[in-house]
Amino acid sequence: MPTIREVVEALSRRPGVDAVVVAGRDGLPIDSHTANGVDPDTVAALVPSAITSMTQLGEAGGRGEFDTGVLEFGAGLAVVAVLHADALLVVLVQPSTNVGALLYDLRRHRSAIAGLL
Repeated sequence: MPTIREVVEALSRRPGVDAVVVAGRDGLPIDSHTANGVDPDTVAALVPSAITSMTQLGEAGGRGEFDTGVLEFGAGLAVVAVLHADALLVVLVQPSTNVGALLYDLRRHRSAIAGLL
């Protein structure tokens, strides 16, 4: 069975990926692999509040708990996912990256990845 580090490394090798950060709900990084000047500590610190806001939006809109989302920015995309109650995942990708396969893999393997933590 792979380790969380091996999963992070494998995700970071996908074309167009600039950073992979696994963070705790406390905002501390659990593991990461970053490039292009991405600061994993800052990403880890910011993602819990973003997830909390997305959860509130889902509840207010009758959509339920937040699981996975794609956020589009001027310089790329952020795929954010809840792995389990105490762990979050952020994958930062370049603007032209097709994230369809990544989203499929995260949905399919979420529980296995969460089990590594």
